[in-house]
Amino acid sequence: MKKIAELAGVSISTVSRVLNQPDYKCASSEVRDRIFQAARQLHYVPNEAARNLKKGTGKQDRIFYLGILMTRGEKQELDPFFRELLHGIEVEIHRNLCLLSAVWYDAAFSEHSRPERLEEKLETMFSGLAQKLDGCIIIGRCDREAIQKLKQYCKNIVSVNRNSTNYQVDEVLCDGKKIAELAVEHLIGLGHRDIGYAGACREEARFRGYQQTLEKYHIPIQTEFIREAEAREEEGVRLMEEMLHSSYVPTAIYCANDIIAVGMLKYLNQVKNRYYSPAIISSDDIEEAQYTTPMLTAVHLPVQEMARYTLQILLDRMNGGHKSILRMEIECTLVIRESCSRVENAMECEYYI
Repeated sequence: MKKIAELAGVSISTVSRVLNQPDYKCASSEVRDRIFQAARQLHYVPNEAARNLKKGTGKQDRIFYLGILMTRGEKQELDPFFRELLHGIEVEIHRNLCLLSAVWYDAAFSEHSRPERLEEKLETMFSGLAQKLDGCIIIGRCDREAIQKLKQYCKNIVSVNRNSTNYQVDEVLCDGKKIAELAVEHLIGLGHRDIGYAGACREEARFRGYQQTLEKYHIPIQTEFIREAEAREEEGVRLMEEMLHSSYVPTAIYCANDIIAVGMLKYLNQVKNRYYSPAIISSDDIEEAQYTTPMLTAVHLPVQEMARYTLQILLDRMNGGHKSILRMEIECTLVIRESCSRVENAMECEYYI
């Protein structure tokens, strides 16, 4: 921990809290990222795990070597929700005296790719490991064929995401369709019928949930209100700028990711437009979403529970506790704050951060 503290430029006590307390609120996400990066670089293991490696004993029959595959974006542009989920899983790995051998970032696994390209990527990933992996955790959506290829390299796999793998591997899931339904029904309850969508569309459960909920309440789907966007703040800024220059705009917007909504709020604050103040709701409830003004209404996904159950399921499979494909669905909840007003009062809301 002393070496990690030196490398990250923080105190040893801060390192200890970040690595051992999933819900610890660090001074900034950048500091937390530096600590986890240093821990990986130095191959950190808890003292008890290190002693057990030498003795050949431990809580389990042996020490497990694990890998994590991030399929949503590159390391530098990682969706904040997946960053929080990654850190939560790393804490659980340390708590359970396992060793994290590698973290890979490759968005190609979330898309349909040529089999030979996947084979080449996997060969490169696994050939660079000093120790054979006992288990692998997929964070984010993963293409069906990519999962089958990955199973040839590692037999113990668990996925954690908002899109189901349809029982290809063990998974911990917050159902994206239910997330969208909860959000859109809240907007409908406030009287909105012109409801937009911002986020990924292709093979995305939240987009299907948005469409199906509008159909359920006999509300026409207006394609001009649907905007394809990556999970980045700049995307929210871009979309809101486009909307302010459009002649026909939605009174409410469901953002598939919090960070898109944050970008929209920031842009509305910059221009201080008093003639267009849409109700904005989003998914995930990341830390940044709790510090916007007005505070962002969001569907909360319990990140720490998802992280904890992901590792428990993987450990159970590696220890022979179950052989059938296991799926655990965790409930999401609506957190009502200030960014959504009734359709007739939408013009009264002031947006700034």
